[in-house]
Amino acid sequence: MPFLFSYGTLQQEDVQLSTFGRRLAGWPDQLENFEQSLVLIEDEDVIAKSGKTQHPIVKFTGLRSDRIDGTVFEIADVELAAADEYEVAAYKRIAVVLASGLDAWVYVDARYAPDR
Repeated sequence: MPFLFSYGTLQQEDVQLSTFGRRLAGWPDQLENFEQSLVLIEDEDVIAKSGKTQHPIVKFTGLRSDRIDGTVFEIADVELAAADEYEVAAYKRIAVVLASGLDAWVYVDARYAPDR
């Protein structure tokens, strides 16, 4: 089962229920080398699920001192596909190593995604 790191709306119970059909159990971790900002969401379905028109988004800086707090979830492959459907085109899913050393997927700003 893959691990998914979330720093934004995928941590919300209502988003989890509408996207995965269940509440996810997770634990805290950090994403290094990224900084966080906001992105305007125009997809009405995503806005309806999250209740927000702006979502957090992260971009790669390469600076180890840049850290994003979030939550790691262990999910099924079918749930990872559902997360891909939820995220808008501004996001790209990439593989990362979290501060804990755990390999996980994370959605980042597609314009600044590092080549891995």
